Amino acid sequence: MAYIKPKLTENEKRLLKIKNKSAVKRVEFKRQEWFRYKKLGDSWRKPRGKHSKQREHLARRPPVVDAGYRSPSAVRGLHPSGFQEVLVFTPQEIEKLDPLREAARIGSSVGSRKRELIMEKAEELKVRILNPEVE
Repeated sequence: MAYIKPKLTENEKRLLKIKNKSAVKRVEFKRQEWFRYKKLGDSWRKPRGKHSKQREHLARRPPVVDAGYRSPSAVRGLHPSGFQEVLVFTPQEIEKLDPLREAARIGSSVGSRKRELIMEKAEELKVRILNPEVE
C-alpha cells in the first residue's frame, strides 16, 4: 500500500521539521537523585526542595523541564509523519476519519480477526494505519 502524505500548509511543514529535529535532540528528563535510590524510579518529578541544586539549574545537574523544550503549538500533538493520531477499535470508526489529516492507530486490545477487517477498510478508504503489523 502506497502511503499518502498529510495535507499540511507550508508553515505546518516547516514547523513539523523543527518539531522532529528538536525531538531527536531533546534530553531524557529524569527525577532528581533517581540514581541514588532504586525505590524512586526515574520518571520525572519537579524538584521542589528549598536547597535543591537541580531546581536552581546549577551546573553538573540534569536539565529541568522548561517551556523552551516544547514544540511549536501548530504541530503539537501530531505524529512525526504529520498526521493527527486517532485510536481505532472497530472498522466503523475508520469511516469517520479524514484521510488527508488523520491517521489511525489500532488499539492494543483489538484481536487479529478484527485487525484484519480494520486494515481492509482502511485500504479501501485510503486511510493510513500507524501500527499495521503486530510482532
